[in-house]
Amino acid sequence: MKFIVSSSYLLKQLQVLGNVINSSNTLPILDNFLFELNNNELTVSASDLETTMSANLAIDSTSQGSVAVPAKLLLEILKTFPEQPLTFTVEENSTIEISSNSGKYALAYAPGDEFPKAVNLEEPSVTLVPADVLATAISKTIFAAGNDDLRPVMSGVFFQFSPEGLTFVATDAHKLVKYARTDVTASQVADFIMPKKPLTILKNILSASDAEVKIEYNDSNATFSFDNYILMCRLIDGKYPNYEAVIPKENPNKLMIDRSQFLSSVRRVAIFSNKTTHQIRLKIAGAELNVSAEDIDYSNKAEERLTCDYQGDDMQIGYNSRFLTEMLTNLQSDMIMLEMSLPNRAGILTPVDGLEDGETVTMLVMPVMLNS
Repeated sequence: MKFIVSSSYLLKQLQVLGNVINSSNTLPILDNFLFELNNNELTVSASDLETTMSANLAIDSTSQGSVAVPAKLLLEILKTFPEQPLTFTVEENSTIEISSNSGKYALAYAPGDEFPKAVNLEEPSVTLVPADVLATAISKTIFAAGNDDLRPVMSGVFFQFSPEGLTFVATDAHKLVKYARTDVTASQVADFIMPKKPLTILKNILSASDAEVKIEYNDSNATFSFDNYILMCRLIDGKYPNYEAVIPKENPNKLMIDRSQFLSSVRRVAIFSNKTTHQIRLKIAGAELNVSAEDIDYSNKAEERLTCDYQGDDMQIGYNSRFLTEMLTNLQSDMIMLEMSLPNRAGILTPVDGLEDGETVTMLVMPVMLNS
């Protein structure tokens, strides 16, 4: 088994696949890349059993076969080469030899058939989504997903597909983000919960792609195919909470304000907040918003006044500044709207401008109790 490939091309592909490999694996074979050679096509795969990703590379070869090559070692050596063709030759003594312009390097390999096989989806449902839409949907929601192992369904992003459009939801019970598109639709109704790790990998590659992503899914697995990549992952098992029920429908108090100005203010004032609660207080009266925080233990406090456009009753409401900062950072609009009903009910944050046709973003943030 022998093939020739460009060093930088191989490195670029392997760096993407390397994100799948865990730093500590229960099965030693998972520390390897699987190389499957079929004449001038090389398929490289990486897996952690939950997520498997493969890339098809065009190379120069006339042989066939499969070997598992140590991932860390291979990435380290590839990073040091300037752009040049490399020749990989599988030797008899269980080593694979890499020949460059300046030398030869031998790595021990494992037989390719020891590598876990990817699952084949039986008659999956299929939906096509443009890469930029999927990348935006992931980055707008993934930050709001939880980290609680006891509630696995909330540690992923909920995908809801229907002929009316696509909806992506993430929540950790303190904050919730719903991202919806009516300009991209699916042929039938379906929903599933995607884990964070494969979504993070997808988000990073999709932002540079202009392809259409083919999503295939059944009850337990989903596959994303685009460009020369296929990413397959096991879905989170369980029923997603009824998020529509927690979004308050009647919100008579509406605050419109410049996003970057509000974000800077919250960031500054939050420095003076209590380090465990991160609580900041919003006091709204007329066209004035007062943002304040106090840490009684250390006698630290801060207060800022901002002008805003407000319709509703005068009110005071407390929020966790970290959640508010995350949400405001994640929005790209110039102006945002904060809709509230009562100081103990969730507030709804939406962008006023900067959205494409058919795109909506709804962010919900739970208030914290104010100590008077």
